[in-house]
Amino acid sequence: FCLENTDPRMRGRGIQLLSQVLLQCYSLLQEKEVLHLVLFYESRLQDNHLVIPSVLQGLRALSMCEVLSPGLAVSVLKAIFQEVHVQSLLQLDRHTVYSIITNFMSTREEELKGLGANFTFGFIQVMDGEKDPRNLLVAFQIVHDLIAKDYALGPFVEELFEVTSCYFPVDFTPPPNDPHGIQREDLILSLRAVLASTTQFAEFLLPLLIEKLDSELQSAKLDSLQTLTACCAIYGQKELQEFLPSLWTSLRREVFQTASEKIETECLTALRALSACLSRSVLSSDSEDLLDSFLSSILQDCRHHLCEPDMKLVWPSAKLLQAAAGASLRTYQRISHSVLPLLLEQYTKHTQSSQRRTILEMLLGFLELQQKWGHVEEDESPLLSHQAPVCSVVFSALLDPSVQLQLVGIKALTVLGSLQGFLSSSNLELVVDHLIRLALHEEDSQSSEAAMEAAGSLAPTYPKVFSGHMVPRLEEELQSEREESHHKRHSLQQRCLQALAAVSTHTSIMKDTVPILLQHLQKAQKGTEAKNTQDVISVCQSLHRVALQCQQDAEGCWYFHQTVVPCLLAMAVQAAMPESTHTLPGKALLEEEVLAAMIPVISAATTHLSPELAAQSVSQVVPLFLDGDVSFLPQNSFPCSFQPFGDGEHLEAQRRLVALLMAFVCSLPRDVAIPQQEWLLQELLALSCSSNCPFTATTAAKCFAGLVNKHPAGQQLDEILQLAVNRMEPSLAEGPRRTQALTLLLWVTKALVLRYHPLSSCLTDKLLDLLGDTELGPATADGFSLLMAESPDVLHKGCHADVRIMFRQRFFTDNVPKLVRGFHGAGPDVKANYLKGLSHVLNHLPKPVLVTELPTLLSLLLEALSCSDRVVQLSTLSCLHPLLLEAPQIMSLHVDTLVTKFLNLTSSPTMAVRIAALRCAHALTSLPTTVLLPYKGRVIRALAKPLDDKKRLVRKEAVAARGEW
Repeated sequence: FCLENTDPRMRGRGIQLLSQVLLQCYSLLQEKEVLHLVLFYESRLQDNHLVIPSVLQGLRALSMCEVLSPGLAVSVLKAIFQEVHVQSLLQLDRHTVYSIITNFMSTREEELKGLGANFTFGFIQVMDGEKDPRNLLVAFQIVHDLIAKDYALGPFVEELFEVTSCYFPVDFTPPPNDPHGIQREDLILSLRAVLASTTQFAEFLLPLLIEKLDSELQSAKLDSLQTLTACCAIYGQKELQEFLPSLWTSLRREVFQTASEKIETECLTALRALSACLSRSVLSSDSEDLLDSFLSSILQDCRHHLCEPDMKLVWPSAKLLQAAAGASLRTYQRISHSVLPLLLEQYTKHTQSSQRRTILEMLLGFLELQQKWGHVEEDESPLLSHQAPVCSVVFSALLDPSVQLQLVGIKALTVLGSLQGFLSSSNLELVVDHLIRLALHEEDSQSSEAAMEAAGSLAPTYPKVFSGHMVPRLEEELQSEREESHHKRHSLQQRCLQALAAVSTHTSIMKDTVPILLQHLQKAQKGTEAKNTQDVISVCQSLHRVALQCQQDAEGCWYFHQTVVPCLLAMAVQAAMPESTHTLPGKALLEEEVLAAMIPVISAATTHLSPELAAQSVSQVVPLFLDGDVSFLPQNSFPCSFQPFGDGEHLEAQRRLVALLMAFVCSLPRDVAIPQQEWLLQELLALSCSSNCPFTATTAAKCFAGLVNKHPAGQQLDEILQLAVNRMEPSLAEGPRRTQALTLLLWVTKALVLRYHPLSSCLTDKLLDLLGDTELGPATADGFSLLMAESPDVLHKGCHADVRIMFRQRFFTDNVPKLVRGFHGAGPDVKANYLKGLSHVLNHLPKPVLVTELPTLLSLLLEALSCSDRVVQLSTLSCLHPLLLEAPQIMSLHVDTLVTKFLNLTSSPTMAVRIAALRCAHALTSLPTTVLLPYKGRVIRALAKPLDDKKRLVRKEAVAARGEW
């Protein structure tokens, strides 16, 4: 009834219903039914304009049918092209037309190609005048497919170009709260894919790009340069020939004149792409060599600037030359042939260090390009033909008093060393001499560090040279007893130790340096003065660096482990023997900071061992601590037995060495079985609860926690944990060892929280209860930081701990509501503990999570700012700072309170709090201006006071914050 109704609105409703049904069931139709429906719908295209949208929906459904008879796709499209004025339809209906075309192109390609250029022309009419970004994305994709799938464009190439290029450069700003999420960048990339998809567009596109490059609009320039770069991937000499002079003029002008770094970068990328494109084009014998003439014009316009005494256009010219030279081996050889001799001549001509540095930096750019093209035969390489002058320029830079020039010289030296066969053996020895001089005797630490880095990067290329020349020289310097001031001697020793570590980047060198470092360690630890302690720490830092450098090499890693770990253990055991501790009370190796420096060495030497080698090592180290089995140690004749878990005051020194056991066992891969593990865990548990030395108790607790974290789940683990809880509970309740019990509770809780163990929530509840304890409350609150933070020596992923992702979010969700309840129910003397605990948890939470939870917690954070505890103040301020930047809408609701609190805290007695408060006052300026204006005068007046603060860092923050307000 509806379909035959004389009222077009009623007919439209009938067709709409039919189209909606077809969109649901098009896959169930049979071939005859589809034919019948297609013919019906085609005839409806001539109906009233009110009916057309519903007709198009039906055709869209039919275009998805797999049983469409041959010829029907062409018939439908012809009818649409003929009967429908697409651009007069609404956006959604135009989108439907594009969908029909897309569907047919993906399933009926051969049929459509049978239409020849008529299909292209029909589509041009459909698209002409389209303005909606949603439709343009689909239309651009159709044009791209037309070209990529080789449809006939016939005489309509220019029309197709016109209908798409009219949108270039894209000028579109998405409306606020745009539900479609189409960004300007999507349209730019989609259009660029079309424009740069065929060489047939070149004669129309290149003049357009040149025109836009010459415009004043920055975005148009950027878009043009990026499109030009994209086109160079498919163009050849034929397409570019006519436009090269204009393109070069525009690119040169932009690099010489632009103030925008982005535009300069894109210009250089485009020039490199153009040069690469010309390098790729295969020449026929009679055609002109375009690359040669193009490079000639670049050299002609840039080369003379390198010689100008004021050096004004030196850098832009050098960048253009390097961009062209970086395109291919051929362009590199052509340009460096002309430029290298000139730069070398200029270097000797100029005498000022600053000018020489500029010239050497340009030379460095060309050296790095040579590196890119790899090993080059002697007769072709312009660099090899200037080998002697290049080396002498670089060596002279290393002798210059200017630190900045030295640094560029060191970089150049590193690049020269990486060019296979460039440095002769006599030059290599000179290189080593220079590096030793700079590393050890150069006053400026920057040059010294850079020389060490250079030695480290060149050593793997020339291991014999560095082993034969550098290592013996460093050893000699380390051991020499020259008459120098104590400070100078100490500083030289420090540098020798650093240099020995830096150069150990190859296994053969490391086998030479490690014994030297260990020998120095044995010598240093025999003294009693403070400088010996510092010396021992320096050797440990060097050993740590070597350990990290050799982790990826299995042979080097095992050599380091079996050489260094037994040696360190032997020295420590020797130092801890009773008679030696009586004669020398200040034994360097037993001091906390020395043991703390040895931990990362042993840890780094262990984490990357293969399971087989780790098992071999663990079978020696654990019996050393449990049974006193010293047979594997290098010097194993000790005056008495080693019993770190024994009773008695005289064994206190030996107990401290549990720190080294922790470094070893907590860094083992998870699948390595630890012998006598249950016994070891019981001994550690007893020591952590009974030791009077805080260092020993804490390391035993950490070691216990590290092992518990990796222990396979099951009955054994449950029994050990129950044992631990039974030990902790009475000690926590009362007695002299409450602090040790709290430390153990914190580390065990952390070990279980990380692996999502069910007991973790029970232990966390114990900690929450302890926040209300007047004696242990403050330490427990600080312990929440330990639970959430990354631990440097145990319980982190680097030492194979069981760390689940998002454990912080889980801890937050489970415990923050309890912290808030505890705060509201606590007495005034312990409220600060809850706030401190809360601010530690929030401080370590990923910012996106924090922003979502902000509305519920903000009032509590504001209350925390009034707390007198400076740790609470600092934690809360560092929590609020990122929130001001990331959640301005929510923070705006509390602006009055925030302004007052921040300004009050800018006069706190603690410097760190004043700085944090000023940073927050600065961050307030990211809130909406309308919110801030009422406070502007008050804040500016209040921030005048910290401008006169006695601390420079506070004044610096005050200047920044007040200026922004």
